[in-house]
Amino acid sequence: MPISASFRRAIPAASCSPAVVDKRSRGKRAWKGKPNGMDPLLELLLNAVVAGLLLGAFYAAVAVGIAIAFGMLDIPNLAHPAFVVMGAFAVWLLNDAFGLDPILAGILCLPPFFLLGVLLYQAYYACFESRGDNALQGLAFFFGILFVTEVVLILVIGADYRTVAAPYIGPNWRIGGIDLPLRMLVPALVSLLMIGGLHLLLTRSFIGRAILAVSQDPLALQLMGASPVRTKRLAFGLSIATAAIAGALLIIIQPVEPSIGREFIGRAFAVVVLGGMGSFVGMLMAAMVLGVTESLVATLFSPSWAPAIAFGFLLPTLAIRAGGLMGRKL
Repeated sequence: MPISASFRRAIPAASCSPAVVDKRSRGKRAWKGKPNGMDPLLELLLNAVVAGLLLGAFYAAVAVGIAIAFGMLDIPNLAHPAFVVMGAFAVWLLNDAFGLDPILAGILCLPPFFLLGVLLYQAYYACFESRGDNALQGLAFFFGILFVTEVVLILVIGADYRTVAAPYIGPNWRIGGIDLPLRMLVPALVSLLMIGGLHLLLTRSFIGRAILAVSQDPLALQLMGASPVRTKRLAFGLSIATAAIAGALLIIIQPVEPSIGREFIGRAFAVVVLGGMGSFVGMLMAAMVLGVTESLVATLFSPSWAPAIAFGFLLPTLAIRAGGLMGRKL
């Protein structure tokens, strides 16, 4: 297996140059730069920082859907990581059955995931939001969906780890003393493109401005002739659609099994809160900070400390600066 079954174990693998290159990709498929006289400790730290930035870009792809649902719409969608895992399995099915590239498969999954988000919001609105019970009851609703989705995936797909095949899974670029595993570089670039596209959509289009408006003053939006419920429905569908792309990136980075989404709940919400509710720029900055910190801690100390990093950032942020880096307060 070219990469470990645990995502946390993939962090130090990307931080230490001998471990990131798959044995099958060494030689012709790996681009190794000229030998350099860099200090080994400095090289290790630089690789950890680069790996953390690539990891942070992936965290941003997972968190962007929560930034829309929770940060803009005040919908506590705890089940979003489960939809990311669902997207990963959908990509696996298309890759395994038709040989489609995982990124292309993720793009093809966008329409059905958008429709799923629209239907899910309609159910949430009818059962909770229309009655004003969108706090604790809504939280329990999405918590239940998280476990129902996991159980359905286990019954339909099984509990085994699944992987995909792509030409950029395995090869490794080496520039100077810096290793760039393509299995992390490609997802990082796709993540940045997705977040940039969403930012343009929200700031340059009418529906995007309506989504931003409904997050700030739904009554004012209604007085302007737009329906807050319809706007929220489209926005929530958009947030679930991002899970298809995030799932494709996840299964490129590591093998996936149905319960793996739980690992990203704390990280994703920590990124959104730390970055600032509703701020894509702040979310991206927070994801990079979290990724680099996790990578450094995993490299210099132990990967077992990495899960605590997200909550180590989250708790002081809520206590000192509730608005995060760039955004409104909870």
